[in-house]
Amino acid sequence: MGNNENWTVNTGGGNFNNTQGNYIQGNYYAAGQPQSLIEAAIEIQALLKQLETSYPSDTPERDRAMAMEVVKHLESNPTMKQKVINGVTEGSLAAFEKAIDNPAGAFITGFIKGWKEFRL
Repeated sequence: MGNNENWTVNTGGGNFNNTQGNYIQGNYYAAGQPQSLIEAAIEIQALLKQLETSYPSDTPERDRAMAMEVVKHLESNPTMKQKVINGVTEGSLAAFEKAIDNPAGAFITGFIKGWKEFRL
């Protein structure tokens, strides 16, 4: 594949590295996921990136603490909380967790599952 050709790579989330000359890095989302799910995941990713500076060590305790901070933020922002709930309702919790692409995602989706089940 030459450098002047256009091509698209769809992955479930994470980084794509082209070792044949060019380097591409970014977040890629599975085709067909609802836009609301992707938008909500992007907002959560941005929050997690901000929190990583406050929680520098990469441990399960950090992931839980960061998840709790995200949940507190969502609880204090009903519009964003509803966007997240709508996103996972249109898509799925598993797709949302994968789109977040962060170890804290499992903790966050656990809270979202509770919100959906109890309609909070």
